[in-house]
Amino acid sequence: MSVGFFGIQFGWDLQRANMGRIYEGLGAHPDQVPLLFLAAPLTGLLVQPIIGYLSDRTWHPRWGRRRPYFMIGAIISSFALILMPNSSALWMAAGLLWVLDVFGNVSMEPFRAFVTDKLPDSQVNRGFVMQSLMIGLGGSVASALPWLMNNVFHLSNTAQPGEVPHNVEYSFYIGAFFFLASVMWTVFTTTEYPPSAAELQAQQTEDKKGFAHGAREIFDALVNMPKRMQIVSLVQFFTWPGLFLMWFYYTTAVAVNVFGGTDASDPVYAAGADFGSLTLAYYSVITFLFALVLPAIADALGRKLTHSLCLLCGALGLISVAWVHDKNMLYLCMTGVGIAWASILSMPYAMMSGSLPKHKIGIYMGIFNFFIVLPEIIASLGFGWLMRNVLNNDRLLAVQLGGVLMVLAAIICFVFIKESKNSKPALAKELEIEERRSV
Repeated sequence: MSVGFFGIQFGWDLQRANMGRIYEGLGAHPDQVPLLFLAAPLTGLLVQPIIGYLSDRTWHPRWGRRRPYFMIGAIISSFALILMPNSSALWMAAGLLWVLDVFGNVSMEPFRAFVTDKLPDSQVNRGFVMQSLMIGLGGSVASALPWLMNNVFHLSNTAQPGEVPHNVEYSFYIGAFFFLASVMWTVFTTTEYPPSAAELQAQQTEDKKGFAHGAREIFDALVNMPKRMQIVSLVQFFTWPGLFLMWFYYTTAVAVNVFGGTDASDPVYAAGADFGSLTLAYYSVITFLFALVLPAIADALGRKLTHSLCLLCGALGLISVAWVHDKNMLYLCMTGVGIAWASILSMPYAMMSGSLPKHKIGIYMGIFNFFIVLPEIIASLGFGWLMRNVLNNDRLLAVQLGGVLMVLAAIICFVFIKESKNSKPALAKELEIEERRSV
């Protein structure tokens, strides 16, 4: 079920680790980079709930409910990955990033509902953690590719202004292959439970009501979000700016602030950017490994305490980048980020999964992603001004600010999410048996 997430994350991490570098290589200033990421989250704000709504109401005897969206999104995203390193201007790179983000979301959005569709609540922790494991594996390989292309295959990591280095170019081609191949693996090797005759009849009745009814249903679901989802969404709202600021600026901050490089044509800058990508690959390895023990930690400590502690580890990792004097200390910083990332990819979904109505899982997963893309929109619109007028275009300060926001998210999670612990041994034993049963 989760192999497809390996490829989806391959695409996400390629762009996260390299788009800032590509934009600056095409002539963008650091304060312009957030704005160049704007089109994608604006579109995602609309695409995600619509895809969730449509996938809730889709059924095909052969392709199922969610899998058609996996496939369409993967095909178009793979083409965008192939075209991206051939961008000849900023507008072209920004447009392709928009296409990649839109159809990456078309592929990714139903995956969250896919797990909830197929697993009982007692296995939800492990289902989302398995996704985290695949995400960590895909992200680690994708982030390391530019370094590998340069140091193992000896492809150039520098380029003239207006061009993309060859090591980045070929990394995107490889990413396109893995994105498409792994999603197709999930599409062709999984099945979905068919709806009952009554559910099919209800679905056909809903379909006749038209798009306006669908829009009203999405709005109604947004207004009437379950209380648990409201609080977890607030945690997400303050978590994701920290991640976006890291993806916007971390690689170039390492190149400039740690290595002392100047621009994309400078070999020192190129070496720093490649090393920054390598440490991002390392945090994905940590995510992969930590995902193996995260279910046991969540079972022992509870989901909210586990998530709060993991967020604090990530915050410390981002803030401590400014204390680095030896480049290898960046691995220690990224250890904290990797722990946080494993939890961010699983615990919020696990914390709210039981509170969502089953027939609206897709809609609510789409709405939940509002609180990922809204911070990105705010950062894209407003952070350029902060970079110019407050942070003096210091990329490292931007990364640290992301860590501060992650601390705030951890506090909100710990203080406001209410979680009752089950103390009944019989029920605990029953859940343990269910977890071992094949679904």
